[in-house]
This record gives sequence, C-alpha cells and structure tokens, in this order.
Amino acid sequence: MPPPKHAMEIFQLLNKSNCRECGEKTCLAFAGAVFQGKRKIAECTKLDRETIERFSGPDDDVNNTFVEGADFLEQLKSEIAAADLAEAASRLGAEFTNGKLTLKVLRKNFSVDADGNLYTQIHINPWVAVPFLIYILAGKGLTVTGNWVSFRELKDGKERYPLFRKRCEEAMKQVADTYTGLFDDLVHIFSARQVEKQFESDISVVLHPLPKVPLMICYWQPEDGLESSLNVFFDETADKNLNADAVFTLGVGLAQMFTKLSLRHGFDEARSIQ
Repeated sequence: MPPPKHAMEIFQLLNKSNCRECGEKTCLAFAGAVFQGKRKIAECTKLDRETIERFSGPDDDVNNTFVEGADFLEQLKSEIAAADLAEAASRLGAEFTNGKLTLKVLRKNFSVDADGNLYTQIHINPWVAVPFLIYILAGKGLTVTGNWVSFRELKDGKERYPLFRKRCEEAMKQVADTYTGLFDDLVHIFSARQVEKQFESDISVVLHPLPKVPLMICYWQPEDGLESSLNVFFDETADKNLNADAVFTLGVGLAQMFTKLSLRHGFDEARSIQ
C-alpha cells in the first residue's frame, strides 16, 4: 500500500470510537501522530492484523511498539560519548573501572565504555539497551522507596496506560494463563525476589531490570468463577530514575521476552510427545 498523502487517509481506517487505548485522546489525533511518524498504526488496538500489515508494508515490524529503534539507540550511544561516565557511576552507585561503567540488568553485568560500546552477559536487545543508556544519561539515582504504583500513576503514564495494559500486563497474563508453571519458573530465572506479605498473590515477584527501577508482577489464577488477573507495579521513583517511555519499553520488552520463551517451550513440549 502506498504511503498516505495525509492524516485523513489513516483516519478512515480507524473505527472512530475515540477509545483512547492507544494513548491519544481521539482517533484523529492518533491518525495525525501516525502520519507524522510519531506513532505506529499497529498501536491501534481495534484494527485487524490484515489492515495493519497492508498499511504497514513488508518492511515494518507491526509487533514492535517501541519508539526506540536502532537510530535512537545510535543517538544515545553518541550522547554517551559526550557524557562523564565516572560522574554517572557515582550518581547511580554503579561500578566504573577500566573506562567502563557497569551495573546489573536483571542481575547480570551490563557495561558501556566511553565510545558507547556495550558489553554484557545477556543478549543485547533494544528494549534493554535503550533504557540502560537513558538510565545512565538522565537517571537521578534516587533510592527506591518501596511504594509501589501502577504505570498510569507515573508521570506521563496515564495516557499511555491503556496500551501498556494491553502490550505488557495482558500479554504477561496470557503467558501465565497458558503456562502457569513455566511463567513461575521464568520470572524466578532472573533472580526475582519474593514480595512483601501485603502484595502476595499466586505468583508475586520483584524483578530488577535496572538496579533502581524494580518491577513487581502479581498474578492471581482463576478461582471460583473469577477470571485470572495480572498487574505490574513500579516503585514511585521509576519516572525519575528513567522516564515513562523507557519504563514502557522495559515492561513491554519483558512481556515479549516471556512470550517468546513460552512459545519456544510449547513447541519443544509438543515436539517431545510426537
């Protein structure tokens, strides 16, 4: 499909319900943001996949809702080259040796040097690398308070929460519903710790995608006619140690990782019984 000539062409594809699940106030505002390249058509939760794929074209990743792409990652690396890594390490409580700043990402070492080169014990994905660099460049290094809030309570999180709910919390819940035991194993693989008693659920853990940006997952299995539910919480300092976009990326990235791992597990399991 050729690129749209104006925002109204995009608007005509939408259901015009102004549901706000995309994070924009109206469908017309969303259409304008897509036309300007600020949003992706796939972020509309009401469009069918065929329309999304036809509009997006073969080179677009319709599953990628991250605003941070390869170009943005390269931009952040260039900003790292101009930053004082020793100062950043002091501000964040990170290690700085041999010209590299090192901190823990999901409890594994993740480093960057003065040229923006990344070194890590885990696979480098944009959903990890981008928040990692933003954390170094702009994170205030505030000590976590232990006061948990939802994504919508963070600064600039309210309007994006419907999309966060769909792409992070609902995606994780689907994995937990389908592979409950596996989901429990997955969250503990990353050195998750148990939550405080008042937050206990069937599966409830705290992960540390970044040292001062903990993430708490609480999952309740279906019981007595009630549907299952899953909620993700952040420390109230998350929007100061990162920003809403980077927090969004971390949450959705984790959900996508859990989904891929669960699908791989399901395939292996099915193959083993054939």
